[in-house]
Amino acid sequence: QVRLVESRGGLVQAGGSLRLSCAASGISFSINAMDWYRQTPGKRRETVASITSGGVTNYADSVKDRFTISRDNARNTLYLQMNNLRPEDTAVYYCSTRPQYIRYWGQGTQVTVAS
Repeated sequence: QVRLVESRGGLVQAGGSLRLSCAASGISFSINAMDWYRQTPGKRRETVASITSGGVTNYADSVKDRFTISRDNARNTLYLQMNNLRPEDTAVYYCSTRPQYIRYWGQGTQVTVAS
């Protein structure tokens, strides 16, 4: 059974930093690409960042140069370091992966950035 568990998000002031983590189980973590998504009420869930099994990363333009996705294959854990946070980054953040063409999601964690 695939399980993705995000760390608790939180409330941070604009310009601040926050690191999210996602513990994965039930998959061969090291061979799977991993993603972070986010969603705000009334909007579609959007990709924030992705990392391949080989460590190649990709970012949404809105977070480029502020967010960093990384992975620790020894710990089966995915990370998202978020710096210089803006109020528009406020959203529920989801960890996700799609092994064998089935997409799995974590439960989501709320990040709120106060102006």
